Amino acid sequence: MVSGGLSLLFLLIAVILIVYATGRAKINAFVVLILIAFIYGLSIGMPAMDVIKAIKDGFGGTLANIGIVIIAGTIMGYILEKTGAALSMTRAILKIVGKEQAPLAMNIAGYVTSIPVFCDSGYVILTPLNKALSAETGKSMAIMAVALSTGLYATHTMVPPTPGPLAAAGALQADIGTVILIGLIAAIPASLAGWIWANFIGKKYDIKPEVEESYSDLINKYGKLPSTFMSFLPLILPIVLILLKSVSAFPSLPFGAKDSKTYIFINFIGDPVTALMIGVIVSLFLVKKSELGTAVDQWMGHGIKDAAIILAITAAGGSFGKVLQASPMVEFIKVNLGTLNLGIFLPFLISAALKTAQGSSTVAIITTASIMAPLLSTLGLNPALTTVAIGAGSMVVSHANDSYFWVVSQFSNMPVNIAYKIYTTATAIEGTVAFIICLIVSFFM
Repeated sequence: MVSGGLSLLFLLIAVILIVYATGRAKINAFVVLILIAFIYGLSIGMPAMDVIKAIKDGFGGTLANIGIVIIAGTIMGYILEKTGAALSMTRAILKIVGKEQAPLAMNIAGYVTSIPVFCDSGYVILTPLNKALSAETGKSMAIMAVALSTGLYATHTMVPPTPGPLAAAGALQADIGTVILIGLIAAIPASLAGWIWANFIGKKYDIKPEVEESYSDLINKYGKLPSTFMSFLPLILPIVLILLKSVSAFPSLPFGAKDSKTYIFINFIGDPVTALMIGVIVSLFLVKKSELGTAVDQWMGHGIKDAAIILAITAAGGSFGKVLQASPMVEFIKVNLGTLNLGIFLPFLISAALKTAQGSSTVAIITTASIMAPLLSTLGLNPALTTVAIGAGSMVVSHANDSYFWVVSQFSNMPVNIAYKIYTTATAIEGTVAFIICLIVSFFM
């Protein structure tokens, strides 16, 4: 094989190729990552059959770890969307916060909704309500759009079971419960930073909403919405179960010894596969009897189709990561970069660079996780904290090469130049704030 320094140089070239191919050339990320895995492995002098084996092992191992979880989470998110549960959760938050604080309410609603639902889907779902509240309260859509979008973005990038951070947790073999806990903590100030920025900068731009329905009409349109409790339950229950599993593994063993029935039971129901499948089952109770057949057939099918894309990219990232693990780069970094003490900055910076360059947060997260996986022990990084730091980096910055940028700007009637000034800057701020929280947490882990 080539030297460690040369293998690191080849990795830099590989990353540039990934950015160009996915960003400029618009080639599917799955194809790009698999091809780059082949090219990188052969270029560093790995035997051809070893390259193939690494790609297969990385692909299969990744799917085995998080495949079912991603599918289950996607299905659950789609059911919450179709049943009106997301709207029900938002309405409950509005009742607590009040319409006069509509931007804060939508920010919180975005924070909650995007844990199981993709941020772009969540934005589309909540846009009619956002517009209606903008018209009713007189708040500019500039404020409302940034408040909602940043709330959605925070948990989308840092909190499983959203596929991106879930995939990163799988690649880094991080405890998912710990990732959820740190992600939720980091996402709160990040989301609120977006809301503060929205109020500060948004008032400078008076953007009127194009309202088709009032707030009351919108609520009435859905008929009887699911109850607040049942709307939150499919989301909260899996998170609680996963966190319980993580707590059970504490050195103090609070739920009993590892051979006790209680410990075994909690670890069974708290496994992400079991917890998310329980979430799917519970979400079906939100479905009207008349729509149950449609939900089981079409809605679940749609969720699986959405998951398939993420699964393919995630597994391809696993293949690339497996090839990297076999390269001399790992030892080179151990000897040389380890002394630089970059720590948690490294995954954040790599993710931020990839995100800014090629646009997709998910691709940035998965690619960065693939690069960092063989380096965790070398750099002495906590897998869970690294996962969240990668998610924080994947928010910096959203601009014209990001599909979410266009969802936010176009659904909010926001001119592109204004979107750059208020939304793109917001993503830079909240990503930075999230990383600062990660940095603070790193002193205690």
